Amino acid sequence: MDDPLSIVIFSGSDDRLTAASVFAAGAAALGRPVRILLQYWGLEAFRADRAGRGSGLSEDASEAGAAALTAAIASGQVNWAETFRMSKELGEVEIHACAQSMEILKLQPGDLDPIVDGVEGIAGFLGAAGSGQVLFV
Repeated sequence: MDDPLSIVIFSGSDDRLTAASVFAAGAAALGRPVRILLQYWGLEAFRADRAGRGSGLSEDASEAGAAALTAAIASGQVNWAETFRMSKELGEVEIHACAQSMEILKLQPGDLDPIVDGVEGIAGFLGAAGSGQVLFV
């Protein structure tokens, strides 16, 4: 088995969440295990009442970039939350909320979208990453 691809999602912007979901789907399609840790604003985006509903773009996005993303969505491109769901169907993809972020944001597991598999600490996440790649989005 290949080393896992581990992704730390810190940002809650749609463009960065979309990028992370595409990496997860690509790795899952190649048979690599994927482990995702949601921190702070990335975690906020996975709240049950917000997941996939649009949270805007990063401040790096230009007007042209925003228009391109809007056009892609209008033409039927799947949103980031659905891409994460599909990646879980493709392969071994686990999504965990950061325990510290949960505490700081005063969230309970029931506050999160069912796509989130549980809560995990940093040490557990890094230990499971082993010698695999870690991406920070």
